[in-house]
Amino acid sequence: MSFNTPIDRRNTECTKWDLMEDLFDVSPDDGLAMWTADSDYPTAPCVLEALQAAVNHGVFGYGFENDAYKNAIAWWMKTRHGWDIQNEWILTTQGLGNAIALSLDVWSEPGDGAAIFTPVYHEFAIKINKAGRVVTECPLKRSGDTYVLDLEDAQSRLTGNEKLLIWCSPQNPSGRVWTKEELQSVAAFARKNGMLLISDEIHHDLVFAGNTFVPMATAAPDFMDNTVIVTAASKTFNIAGQRTGNMIISDEGLRAAMRKRLNALDYKPSTLGVTMITAAYSPQGADWADAQINHLQTNRDIFDAGINAIPGVKSMPLQSTYLAWVDFADTGMTQEEVATRIRDVAKIAVSPGPSFGTGGETFMRFNLATQTSVVEEAVRRMQAAFADLQ
Repeated sequence: MSFNTPIDRRNTECTKWDLMEDLFDVSPDDGLAMWTADSDYPTAPCVLEALQAAVNHGVFGYGFENDAYKNAIAWWMKTRHGWDIQNEWILTTQGLGNAIALSLDVWSEPGDGAAIFTPVYHEFAIKINKAGRVVTECPLKRSGDTYVLDLEDAQSRLTGNEKLLIWCSPQNPSGRVWTKEELQSVAAFARKNGMLLISDEIHHDLVFAGNTFVPMATAAPDFMDNTVIVTAASKTFNIAGQRTGNMIISDEGLRAAMRKRLNALDYKPSTLGVTMITAAYSPQGADWADAQINHLQTNRDIFDAGINAIPGVKSMPLQSTYLAWVDFADTGMTQEEVATRIRDVAKIAVSPGPSFGTGGETFMRFNLATQTSVVEEAVRRMQAAFADLQ
């Protein structure tokens, strides 16, 4: 099955499609689901083959983080990202969101602060608040069609109570790929202010031509005693529902603290999750991931050309991810007016910009990990919904 083969996800217990009416008042019968970050096409054939073999075997007993699984993760990080890791550094969590929640639990106390650079993945703030911690927003600075760091401003916003800095690389929602120098400056900023750096690198495989993702570990190796890297195959291979993610911690003390907490919670990885990741992180999986990038780049180019043709609307040029970050500021409309047109006229469920924190007030985020025909239809609907601006 290709990336462009239509597949109906409705009535499959799928958050993206089956909850869109409850959350966004857009019916899945005639609406388009372009909000939550998963894909509308199946995972790689090598993953499906591994799952089928497991089903054919028919026994689903207890499993463990076996050597093949850890070797596959290490191989992927080395061959795809030039990052040498050791198997003992790898801890498994119930997805990346769980990894961030565990980090808050282990390395901070209720009432402590956690810093984030906004606009950023909305679940950072949600998880900080759920844990009884306090969000400190450090807004990124707009520079033309992208974002840059303003660490002087960020410094002025810290209260001194922050114990963690939760960082997003590549950046969601803007798709910004950070440079080695920027990553080094963030690592130094965290250490200077007594914050443990949690680097979310889940979108590291979804990088477009002309851009190079740099892992925090290779950019700032001298800061790994103050850094925890969290990642997963879930976005790359559309397997988020299997709830299997990784914390890669080279520092022995940090790793021991997290392992102790995982043991106390009696957490063990899903056998099928381990099977899927082992299959995904392979040469066959790499070929599929490369083909997906080509597909996403086509979708990005079609979407940007169509959206940018609407006066006052600008899609920020994506360097990575499949999440288009669209600014409606120059339309002169309020956020509610924009949201109403997208919801009621275009009938598209999208992620509202304000949920990503300071800096997202005039934006909407669109998920492009779907069939190209769906992206083309979304563009037609958006141009019709804002036709009076043309």
